[in-house]
Amino acid sequence: MSTSASEPSTFDRLHPEVLRWIRDQGWSGLREIQDQAARTILGSEDDVIIMAGTASGKTEAAFLPLLTLAATARTKGLRLLYVSPLKALINDQHRRLEDLCERLGLPLSRWHGDAPQGPKTRLLRDPAGVALITPESIEALLLRRPSEAAGLFRGVLAVVVDELHAFLQGPRGLHLASLLRRVDRLAETRPRRVGLSATLGDAELARSWVNKVSPERVAVLRAAAGGPAVRLQVRGYEEPPDSEGIDEIAEDGAEDALSRIADHLFANLRGSNNLVFGGSRRTVEALADRLRQRCERARVPEEFFPHHGSLSKELRETLETRLKEGVLPTTAVATTTLELGIDLGSVTSVAQIGAPRSMAGLKQRLGRSGRRGKPAVLRIYVREKHLAADADQLDRLRLDTARAVACVRLLQENWVESARSDPSLATVVLHQTLSLIASGGAVKPGPARKALAGPDSFIEMTLGDYADLLRGAARPGVDLLEQSSQGLLMLGESGERLVAGRDFYAVFSSDQEWRLVAGGRTIGTLPIVNVLGVGSLVGFAGRRWRVEAVDDRAKVLEVVQHRAGKLPRFNRPASEALDDKLVATIRAVLGDDDRPAYLDPAALEFLDQGRAAYRELGLDRRTLVRAGGDTHLVTWAGTAVNGLLAILLTSAGLEAEVHDVGVTAVNISPAELTAVLGGLERCPPVEDLASYVEGLRTAKLDDFVDEELLRRLWAVRHAKHRDRVTAILRQLTQTG
Repeated sequence: MSTSASEPSTFDRLHPEVLRWIRDQGWSGLREIQDQAARTILGSEDDVIIMAGTASGKTEAAFLPLLTLAATARTKGLRLLYVSPLKALINDQHRRLEDLCERLGLPLSRWHGDAPQGPKTRLLRDPAGVALITPESIEALLLRRPSEAAGLFRGVLAVVVDELHAFLQGPRGLHLASLLRRVDRLAETRPRRVGLSATLGDAELARSWVNKVSPERVAVLRAAAGGPAVRLQVRGYEEPPDSEGIDEIAEDGAEDALSRIADHLFANLRGSNNLVFGGSRRTVEALADRLRQRCERARVPEEFFPHHGSLSKELRETLETRLKEGVLPTTAVATTTLELGIDLGSVTSVAQIGAPRSMAGLKQRLGRSGRRGKPAVLRIYVREKHLAADADQLDRLRLDTARAVACVRLLQENWVESARSDPSLATVVLHQTLSLIASGGAVKPGPARKALAGPDSFIEMTLGDYADLLRGAARPGVDLLEQSSQGLLMLGESGERLVAGRDFYAVFSSDQEWRLVAGGRTIGTLPIVNVLGVGSLVGFAGRRWRVEAVDDRAKVLEVVQHRAGKLPRFNRPASEALDDKLVATIRAVLGDDDRPAYLDPAALEFLDQGRAAYRELGLDRRTLVRAGGDTHLVTWAGTAVNGLLAILLTSAGLEAEVHDVGVTAVNISPAELTAVLGGLERCPPVEDLASYVEGLRTAKLDDFVDEELLRRLWAVRHAKHRDRVTAILRQLTQTG
């Protein structure tokens, strides 16, 4: 490990066993970020956020000083709580910290659904040392073993939150914020928080998540800018004229874009360790199948394997171990499952199928390559449609290629988008209310809201909204809650059943699934929406299968390998929202005339075509573009702004669809659209538009939430975009 010299005063404050461990690693000192963290953690009582790239020593930056404090604490009990979004990351950190904790005499315990029970039992009986845990396991402890949880968390000195950026948005982030607030109330003194992240777009939001009451007491430590050089290529591929744009299993000799991408990957990645990010499970499976075929055709050992959430834990961990050991050349074709910080050893290159939609995700992925003094290698494979004579004007802009170039520009600026407002607030607050009652008994509404969603909480809900949430959960037919004559909230009959289920611990939904079994071994699961019977063909785990037997009651499919297969339906992930700045940069790319050297000839031709269309359509000054009987309103704004604009069009009686750079108004000409919107001087109040929103129930418990409350919360989330929509309307009246 390459190191820099440390100030003696910082180094000497670390525990002697920590110093011996450092010397045994062959380090000559601490890295700069580790030195900063040691000085801050040992020299203050502030909460801390450590921002540094993958493989930069973030874990040691937090744990060397924290373990020093834990080892010298005068009282007994659990000292440190480490929270991770991934079980696999917990297992990695356990291996990483085991020797050091043993030297310090601090027990190190893993606590998640797959961890052994014995150490958990010992930890509850005699709390001590360090616990590595998932949010769902904290929930299970608070819910099922409240008295033991109180004893366990009483003496915690600090909570380390790994992959902090992953918790700044989404239901799990709100859930963990609530859980840590409940842990705070059980502890003798509030444990300090230490957040670890490679990519943070909004340090102030992160400060507020870590410490809502006193964000100024959160020290943000940043590793010095730099890192390995990046070797980059963007490659372009045009789909054939008859392509439907849906990835399927293909036979040898197919000429679709994904098959040609597979040819390039096979020729360039064999013999080394790599990561290929495919986006969706469907694309991952389609690409893995193509790469397996190429290995078989060339009669070489298989090196390309899929990795996604539907595959069994055994298959995923086997692939992770193979990458980490580095003995056999291995390329993982993955969704976002390998984006977070699981240790995968030395990775030669990273590839991305399709232009990135998130800079945070791109930086996480790129951080996997370029270790041990070698440059990071990134390949972006862009697929564009064949342009027929009647092609849609948006397709002529070659937006995927322009987005890839825009992402490279933003990567050079070291820019990362901020977290977005999350629509799961009502679900999380209701979930935590049920959990609070189940673990601690009946409670009055006021104290419940104060405990979970008061003004000093990251999860904030007004008193009126909370009252409506409770009323909705207690209405006839829902019966999650009921209220006693003394005003105490209690679980209703439906609430008791809901809380009793094992799937209650998580705030995200888990659908019913088929379990696929091959040779007595589970290989993964598929959504139950797939209608499968004996003789059905399935493409899964990079292989092709035939269903031999079906157990409808147990939802088990027994499969055997087969020469043919058909990709199943996976739960389609929501398209990742684009940030305003990324879309503005796409426009800047189309308006420029530079010719980036990292584009291959096909991608360069796509960029030239997109720029020519941009000029021809006058999009440097115009907003409206006719598309057959429809009109594209090109806003060059992000997804959230376009979503609000689409609702405004709906309120005006139009059918509207959001696209990446604006909104399409259906069955209306540019002149007619201008006439409809011309009378609007500004965007109406967002509260007035909320009644036109459909599909509000997206989070796990939203079916139990009053619809009017969901509309009010939608309005709160979107109010900040009203001025931008007003500016778009004014531009429309001026330029058309």
